[in-house]
Amino acid sequence: MSCDEIEALRLGLMNCLGTTDDAVRRHAEGELGDALDGDTPIAALAAADSLAELRRHLDAALVDLEEEVAALDADDPEYGYARGRLVAVRDAERSVARLADAGESLLDDLGDSHHTLHEVFPVEE
Repeated sequence: MSCDEIEALRLGLMNCLGTTDDAVRRHAEGELGDALDGDTPIAALAAADSLAELRRHLDAALVDLEEEVAALDADDPEYGYARGRLVAVRDAERSVARLADAGESLLDDLGDSHHTLHEVFPVEE
């Protein structure tokens, strides 16, 4: 059983944040193995280097996972785990959306601070 979406998301998020924990990276890459090869949402997610890319590829991976779960019979031994993965990836998708929203809010706040500084201390042009 693998949780490729979560491990690929971890790698992509490490890229976006500039995190350089080699042990975590090697572990995730080992878990993913051949899933890092080719033109797949998992490979693209692991290689993402911006939040926009991360969100786009996570969405594509989620679509694939939803299709995988829909194709399983309820009595399949992998069904429960696959549904659990689906819940975890949907939760991760919401977390990434909150991260992106927080970043946008920070940008807005910095813009407001910049404008306020110029109002208080006008610059002659």
